[in-house]
Amino acid sequence: MDDNLRELYQEIILDHSRHPRHFGALGGANHVAEGHNPLCGDQLKVFLEMSDDTVADVAFLGSGCAISKASASMMTQAVKGKTREEAEVLFDEFHRMVRGELDEEAEDNHLGKLKIFAGVREFPARVKCASLSWHTMKAALDDEEVISTE
Repeated sequence: MDDNLRELYQEIILDHSRHPRHFGALGGANHVAEGHNPLCGDQLKVFLEMSDDTVADVAFLGSGCAISKASASMMTQAVKGKTREEAEVLFDEFHRMVRGELDEEAEDNHLGKLKIFAGVREFPARVKCASLSWHTMKAALDDEEVISTE
């Protein structure tokens, strides 16, 4: 990856960390889960408002490192309006990408802008930071109340 692209990705992550989208409690949520990454101290709560089989609205609250917060922000944008199945496919693709099990450039996927997190696979301690919100969203879909990256 060239330096200009890396710098752009860093700017996007910092922007989402400083100004997270869909940040706050969601009054109409009918699926909620809490996630914790003891290694880094990241903690968040994901709120989903499911209408039929669709994520009608989504939000999160919590604190964490820049990667964790940016990933949560971009996750909310990615899953809003998606069906449960589409959200689960995104979860799987994102998780496989950050773990180095999916070549996001060569294999078909639905990640779009989420590909900017591919670089975290080079930093194993950061994989859990990037994937915490995704695991918490999946837990909310599955009506699990609390998850941990440990």
